[in-house]
Amino acid sequence: MATVSMDRKLAALLSADVTGYSRLMGENEEATVHTLMTYRQVMSALIGEHRGRVVDSPGDNLLAEFASVVDAVQSAVAIQQEIRARNGELPLDRRMEFRIGINLGDVIVEGERIYGDGVNIAARLEGLAEPGGICISGTAYDQVEGKLALAYAFEGERTVRNIAKPVRVYRVHMDSEGKASRVRARGRESLQLRRRAATFAVALLILAGGVTGWHLLGRSPLLVTAIRAPEATALPLPTKPSIAVLPFANLSQDPEQEYFSDGITEDLITTLSRMSGLFVIARHSTFSYKGKAVKTAEVSRELGVRYVLDGSVRKSDGRVRITVRLVDGLSGYHLWAERYDRELQGIFAVQDEITHKIVTSLAVKLKETEERSMERSDSDNQEAWDHYTRARELFRQATRQANQEAQGLLRRAIDLDPNFARAHATLAATYRRGWVWGWSDNPDDAEQRAVATGRKAVELDRLLPQAHKELASIYVYQRRHDEAIDEALKAVELDPNGADGYAVLAEVLNYAGNPTEAIKNVQTAMRLDPYHSAWYPYILGQAYYLRKDYHEAEKALVSSITRNPKFMPARAYHAAVYWELGQQAIDPEEARAFQEKATAEMGEIRKVIPKPPTERKGTTPFKDLLIRQHLHETWSKAEELWRRAQEYK
Repeated sequence: MATVSMDRKLAALLSADVTGYSRLMGENEEATVHTLMTYRQVMSALIGEHRGRVVDSPGDNLLAEFASVVDAVQSAVAIQQEIRARNGELPLDRRMEFRIGINLGDVIVEGERIYGDGVNIAARLEGLAEPGGICISGTAYDQVEGKLALAYAFEGERTVRNIAKPVRVYRVHMDSEGKASRVRARGRESLQLRRRAATFAVALLILAGGVTGWHLLGRSPLLVTAIRAPEATALPLPTKPSIAVLPFANLSQDPEQEYFSDGITEDLITTLSRMSGLFVIARHSTFSYKGKAVKTAEVSRELGVRYVLDGSVRKSDGRVRITVRLVDGLSGYHLWAERYDRELQGIFAVQDEITHKIVTSLAVKLKETEERSMERSDSDNQEAWDHYTRARELFRQATRQANQEAQGLLRRAIDLDPNFARAHATLAATYRRGWVWGWSDNPDDAEQRAVATGRKAVELDRLLPQAHKELASIYVYQRRHDEAIDEALKAVELDPNGADGYAVLAEVLNYAGNPTEAIKNVQTAMRLDPYHSAWYPYILGQAYYLRKDYHEAEKALVSSITRNPKFMPARAYHAAVYWELGQQAIDPEEARAFQEKATAEMGEIRKVIPKPPTERKGTTPFKDLLIRQHLHETWSKAEELWRRAQEYK
């Protein structure tokens, strides 16, 4: 009978559960669940800081694995100290205490799950621990003895359920304040001697055992990572180091601070995006995972990247604590994890440190301009940054009211810091929308303000991609196509991972009369932003329309409308595509069917926008007058059919 081969590895396992969970649930279910969810987030963050990963968390239990027993024990101590501190803010009868067990053992690996006696022993040790306490197995103790300044009490060999042999049990001393008792660590000389002896023994194993020696070393998680076959990704991996930065979890008590953690995440993406030696997934795609319990392997596979960065933010009483970890999404190996506990004014320095650590870890070579961009910040004013971050979120809502509110916040940010280049660039974008989208009561004034503010942003920081990208968008609607192309190319050069930069360049190229190059650039944008907005396939559909490839144009525009049925520019070009297909049709019935579809699209537009596409400034800023005239004629014909249909009704 053939045996089934299973993947195995040696892992440090941490098992935790809540003491008296049934009583807490019986007394107040909602409060218990709320506390449990909060504490679980805290525990997950601390586990991540210590290079571990949460494997499962059913009910009130939590199972985590680590590559190192030292990391597992340090994580357990940090968890118990943090939980005790938080319990101090709760009534006695609502406090939630955890018991933790740690074991070093062999486990069976099946995808993201792990099984075996190694896991079971950790769970049994958890049951032997006191509320708020930690018990570790003899195999775990052998690894941490002398390496941590902690005191342990040997509890003897204990027989535990469903485990054949007795287990040596050690209790980590926790004092009355919930702190781990400290003992003097062994001297450096002794530790160095042990390390040298271990190195010498490994060398002998390799020399004497050859393949056998490497097989034994293969139990090291790092080496397992190196030789393990990676799971196939949904998208092909880029040749350069690739990374996705997931939205940092907001651990602050105030949900209103969500914008703050989102702002930190977005700033990290923006900074990393400017490095040509990296491949960075755009914000739009990574924020699609916000608030979801996802595994790094899934993110890696779905976005087609090797590395995933995630973390959490807690802002309180003028201080901020940021935890962050970098994970190899293909193997699950944690490259590093850090916790930063700083004054709120030090937030920008923390962001710089995280960026430098990522660049160093992934061995990214930086150009001189990229090094300079890492060293500079266009504003160190915390209040100005606060206003800018809020305004950025409002701008994304793309409504007239939100646009006006964003303008007010951006003006206040600029009053606080007149040299805040990003605030000037975003303010220019709000003026452009007011002018192009017809939201401004004085379009000419909005146009002048857009140009002046966009130029000011470039003047303040010529290395800011956002400023050049915004000027490109403004110039193209003024039909200054050559200047628009120059600015868009500069934005892409400064931000080689900026998906929106490539999309702006593609749109400018469409209006300038080069749809073939536009297609290449918008496809690059789509790869950088796999979960892209309706804007990208709209640009692609527009390009295919200009090339008279109407069937491809239809597919792209359907994709755009599916993503956002209220995105009227896509519907306008969809109407034009249907009209052209009707003109090409040989069969009269087919031609009439396409005309009816064009008319239906025009009806959808008029439900939302009183003016037809021919009267909207932002619809046709083409360099070629003949293209403008042809589009206007096409829309006018579809508009006329729609009017007749309305009269008939």
